[in-house]
Amino acid sequence: MGRWHFEDYKPALAMLGLQCIYALLAIFSRAALVHGMSPRVFVVYRNAIATLTMAPALYFSTRISGNRIFIGFRGFSLIFVTALIGVTGNQNAYFEGLYLSSSSAASAIVNLIPAITFVMAVTAGLEKIKARSWRTVAKIVGTIVCVGGAASMALIKGPKLLNAQILPKNISFLNILGAVEPEHDTWFLGCVLLFVSSCFWSFWIIMLVPISRHCPDPIISCTWLLFIATILSGFFTVLVDDNTKIWNLPSLLQFATCLYAGTSSALSFFVQSWCVSRRGPLFTALFNPVCTVLTTLVSSLFLHEQLYMGSLMGAIAVIIGLYIVLWGKAKDVEDMKRRRGEEVDDSSEKKDIEQPLLCDEESDETIKYDKV
Repeated sequence: MGRWHFEDYKPALAMLGLQCIYALLAIFSRAALVHGMSPRVFVVYRNAIATLTMAPALYFSTRISGNRIFIGFRGFSLIFVTALIGVTGNQNAYFEGLYLSSSSAASAIVNLIPAITFVMAVTAGLEKIKARSWRTVAKIVGTIVCVGGAASMALIKGPKLLNAQILPKNISFLNILGAVEPEHDTWFLGCVLLFVSSCFWSFWIIMLVPISRHCPDPIISCTWLLFIATILSGFFTVLVDDNTKIWNLPSLLQFATCLYAGTSSALSFFVQSWCVSRRGPLFTALFNPVCTVLTTLVSSLFLHEQLYMGSLMGAIAVIIGLYIVLWGKAKDVEDMKRRRGEEVDDSSEKKDIEQPLLCDEESDETIKYDKV
């Protein structure tokens, strides 16, 4: 009997482990960036390593199935646009914003994605607004709270928190590496770039709907996305940076961070795809704030990143707004099930909250909600 209980907790344990991976990625990525690595070069290496990591899975997937999926021109065009905006634009904006702000700010603003996705889904006609529905009101209010929290993080600092550092500043992890922090006045620009990155990220989630129609195998579509994003990121880096020395990785930290970022991207795809199949993308979104908490604690105590009252309150508001949006979506899916005449069984393995974040009433397609 204990075995069955452990099986029930496996998705939750997997998501907790995945959030630890994301927290370490945010922390070590920023450490490598302030140590002198170009954010654009980091994006190229990350996608290239992720593509190479996905290649064996693509090979065995097509060999086992025995089917070769023909994507077609329209499908390839959708993948190209998504790779351009949802991967290349998203990651370049994210890591540039990460460098200019902080690890805790980056992990907090990422929680905006469900709210921004809801707004884009309404615009694209994938979500319907009902003025007298509490579910719609919850999603709208949650979106407003999320955006307000993000604005608070960018505009309001307030008094500094955690003035008494646990570790002396002269043995800070970044100081040991000889890293040079950016100027303090880059905080606002960094938060703006992180917000833009969240918008691009949401665009990627929306585009998974038409891509899945032309390419049902997520391993194939993901590998193509990473491969095209590698090429596009390389072109962008060459256009922006004419210095060939930026491609060098002189320190072990920079090389290890690129390797970790690439392999963790591929690993997160498999882990989150498995969790989505067991619990659904809405379930996985509930664990995003865990990454924010872990990143904030570690970066404040060991990296000496400044934590302000305004930033903390803004992060809390973003998390509260996230859960309001998810609650509204969970109730929306429950009502949809009842209208379809399906029996809702609370004791079943999949709950209402396990349904897709975006759900078209005309389709039963599941949108894979995972991190690029």
